[in-house]
Amino acid sequence: MLARRVAELGDELSRDYMGRVPILVGILKGSAVFLGDLIRRMSIDVEIDFISVSSYGDRVVSSGSVKLLKDLDHDVFDRDVLVIEDIVDSGLSLAYIKKNLTARNPRSVSVVALLDKRSRRTEGVFVDYIGFEIPDKFVVGYGLDYREKYRGLPYVAALSPEEVLEAEGSSENKT
Repeated sequence: MLARRVAELGDELSRDYMGRVPILVGILKGSAVFLGDLIRRMSIDVEIDFISVSSYGDRVVSSGSVKLLKDLDHDVFDRDVLVIEDIVDSGLSLAYIKKNLTARNPRSVSVVALLDKRSRRTEGVFVDYIGFEIPDKFVVGYGLDYREKYRGLPYVAALSPEEVLEAEGSSENKT
Protein backbone atom coordinates (compact mmCIF):
# COMPACT_ATOMS: atom_id res chain seq x y z
CA MET A 1 0.00 0.00 0.00
CA LEU A 2 2.84 2.42 0.88
CA ALA A 3 4.82 1.68 -2.29
CA ARG A 4 1.70 1.96 -4.44
CA ARG A 5 0.79 5.38 -3.00
CA VAL A 6 4.34 6.70 -3.42
CA ALA A 7 4.23 5.52 -7.06
CA GLU A 8 0.91 7.32 -7.55
CA LEU A 9 2.36 10.52 -6.09
CA GLY A 10 5.39 10.20 -8.38
CA ASP A 11 3.11 9.83 -11.41
CA GLU A 12 0.96 12.79 -10.36
CA LEU A 13 3.97 15.05 -9.78
CA SER A 14 5.49 13.98 -13.09
CA ARG A 15 2.28 14.94 -14.91
CA ASP A 16 1.89 18.25 -13.04
CA TYR A 17 5.52 19.30 -13.59
CA MET A 18 6.01 17.90 -17.12
CA GLY A 19 8.38 20.14 -19.10
CA ARG A 20 9.86 21.67 -15.95
CA VAL A 21 12.71 20.66 -13.65
CA PRO A 22 11.45 21.19 -10.10
CA ILE A 23 13.77 21.26 -7.13
CA LEU A 24 12.64 18.83 -4.46
CA VAL A 25 13.54 20.12 -1.01
CA GLY A 26 13.64 17.27 1.47
CA ILE A 27 13.06 18.12 5.11
CA LEU A 28 15.75 16.28 7.05
CA LYS A 29 15.93 13.77 8.43
CA GLY A 30 12.52 12.18 8.22
CA SER A 31 11.76 12.75 4.54
CA ALA A 32 14.93 11.06 3.22
CA VAL A 33 13.39 7.60 2.71
CA PHE A 34 10.19 9.00 1.17
CA LEU A 35 12.15 11.39 -1.07
CA GLY A 36 14.42 8.61 -2.32
CA ASP A 37 11.49 6.38 -3.23
CA LEU A 38 9.52 9.28 -4.70
CA ILE A 39 12.21 10.46 -7.13
CA ARG A 40 12.71 6.89 -8.37
CA ARG A 41 9.00 6.89 -9.30
CA MET A 42 9.08 10.24 -11.12
CA SER A 43 9.53 10.25 -14.89
CA ILE A 44 10.81 13.83 -15.18
CA ASP A 45 14.17 15.39 -14.37
CA VAL A 46 14.38 16.83 -10.88
CA GLU A 47 17.01 18.37 -8.66
CA ILE A 48 17.18 17.77 -4.92
CA ASP A 49 18.32 19.79 -1.94
CA PHE A 50 17.76 19.55 1.79
CA ILE A 51 16.82 21.79 4.67
CA SER A 52 16.66 20.86 8.33
CA VAL A 53 14.62 22.43 11.09
CA SER A 54 13.77 21.37 14.60
CA SER A 55 10.64 21.91 16.62
CA TYR A 56 10.60 18.63 18.54
CA GLY A 57 14.09 17.95 19.88
CA ASP A 58 13.78 14.69 21.83
CA ARG A 59 10.11 15.26 22.59
CA VAL A 60 6.96 13.64 21.27
CA VAL A 61 5.20 17.01 21.00
CA SER A 62 6.42 20.18 19.33
CA SER A 63 8.26 22.71 21.47
CA GLY A 64 6.31 25.50 19.79
CA SER A 65 9.34 27.17 18.21
CA VAL A 66 11.28 26.34 15.06
CA LYS A 67 15.04 26.47 14.64
CA LEU A 68 16.85 26.30 11.27
CA LEU A 69 19.59 23.66 11.52
CA LYS A 70 20.66 23.35 7.84
CA ASP A 71 19.86 25.68 4.98
CA LEU A 72 19.63 24.93 1.27
CA ASP A 73 22.78 24.65 -0.83
CA HIS A 74 21.09 25.96 -4.01
CA ASP A 75 19.26 29.12 -5.00
CA VAL A 76 15.53 28.62 -5.57
CA PHE A 77 14.90 31.98 -7.24
CA ASP A 78 12.39 31.53 -10.10
CA ARG A 79 12.31 27.74 -9.55
CA ASP A 80 9.42 25.38 -8.95
CA VAL A 81 9.99 24.10 -5.42
CA LEU A 82 8.42 20.93 -4.05
CA VAL A 83 8.82 20.68 -0.29
CA ILE A 84 9.00 16.99 0.60
CA GLU A 85 7.82 16.30 4.13
CA ASP A 86 7.48 13.00 5.94
CA ILE A 87 4.60 14.15 8.14
CA VAL A 88 2.67 17.37 8.69
CA ASP A 89 1.40 17.62 12.23
CA SER A 90 0.75 21.05 13.76
CA GLY A 91 2.12 22.72 10.63
CA LEU A 92 4.49 24.91 12.66
CA SER A 93 7.68 23.71 10.94
CA LEU A 94 6.05 23.70 7.53
CA ALA A 95 4.75 27.28 7.97
CA TYR A 96 8.28 28.38 8.88
CA ILE A 97 9.79 26.57 5.87
CA LYS A 98 7.21 27.90 3.41
CA LYS A 99 7.72 31.47 4.64
CA ASN A 100 11.50 31.05 4.45
CA LEU A 101 11.38 29.63 0.90
CA THR A 102 8.77 32.10 -0.38
CA ALA A 103 11.03 34.98 0.71
CA ARG A 104 13.58 33.68 -1.85
CA ASN A 105 11.17 34.36 -4.75
CA PRO A 106 10.69 30.91 -6.27
CA ARG A 107 8.30 30.51 -9.21
CA SER A 108 6.14 28.25 -7.05
CA VAL A 109 6.19 26.38 -3.73
CA SER A 110 4.11 23.24 -3.25
CA VAL A 111 4.10 20.72 -0.43
CA VAL A 112 4.21 16.95 -0.75
CA ALA A 113 3.63 15.07 2.50
CA LEU A 114 3.64 11.34 2.95
CA LEU A 115 1.46 11.66 6.06
CA ASP A 116 -0.97 14.39 7.06
CA LYS A 117 -2.23 14.61 10.63
CA ARG A 118 -4.80 17.26 9.75
CA SER A 119 -6.62 16.95 13.08
CA ARG A 120 -3.55 18.44 14.85
CA ARG A 121 -3.10 21.40 12.51
CA THR A 122 -2.72 24.70 14.34
CA GLU A 123 -1.11 26.64 11.49
CA GLY A 124 -2.98 27.52 8.32
CA VAL A 125 -0.72 25.60 5.97
CA PHE A 126 -1.93 23.78 2.90
CA VAL A 127 -0.54 20.45 1.75
CA ASP A 128 -0.82 20.14 -2.03
CA TYR A 129 -0.06 16.41 -2.37
CA ILE A 130 -0.91 13.97 0.43
CA GLY A 131 0.05 10.33 0.66
CA PHE A 132 -2.18 9.40 3.57
CA GLU A 133 -4.25 11.27 6.14
CA ILE A 134 -3.68 9.68 9.54
CA PRO A 135 -5.26 9.99 13.00
CA ASP A 136 -3.59 11.73 15.93
CA LYS A 137 -1.10 9.01 16.84
CA PHE A 138 2.68 9.16 17.17
CA VAL A 139 4.06 7.24 14.20
CA VAL A 140 7.48 5.84 13.32
CA GLY A 141 9.08 3.96 10.46
CA TYR A 142 9.83 4.68 6.80
CA GLY A 143 12.12 7.54 7.87
CA LEU A 144 10.09 8.74 10.85
CA ASP A 145 11.76 8.29 14.21
CA TYR A 146 11.53 8.63 17.92
CA ARG A 147 14.93 9.68 19.29
CA GLU A 148 16.60 8.33 16.13
CA LYS A 149 15.02 4.87 16.57
CA TYR A 150 12.68 3.07 14.15
CA ARG A 151 13.63 5.07 10.99
CA GLY A 152 14.60 1.90 9.11
CA LEU A 153 11.26 0.15 9.44
CA PRO A 154 9.91 -0.54 5.92
CA TYR A 155 6.41 0.48 7.06
CA VAL A 156 4.73 3.15 9.21
CA ALA A 157 3.48 2.12 12.66
CA ALA A 158 1.92 3.88 15.62
CA LEU A 159 4.09 3.98 18.72
CA SER A 160 2.00 3.24 21.79
CA PRO A 161 2.25 5.47 24.89
CA GLU A 162 3.90 2.52 26.68
CA GLU A 163 6.56 2.24 23.96
CA VAL A 164 7.24 5.98 24.19
CA LEU A 165 7.72 5.66 27.96
CA GLU A 166 9.93 2.61 27.46
CA ALA A 167 12.06 4.42 24.86
CA GLU A 168 12.36 7.45 27.16
CA GLY A 169 13.39 5.21 30.06
CA SER A 170 15.98 3.31 28.04
CA SER A 171 17.61 6.51 26.78
CA GLU A 172 17.66 8.00 30.29
CA ASN A 173 19.30 4.85 31.65
CA LYS A 174 22.18 5.28 29.19
CA THR A 175 23.48 8.38 30.97
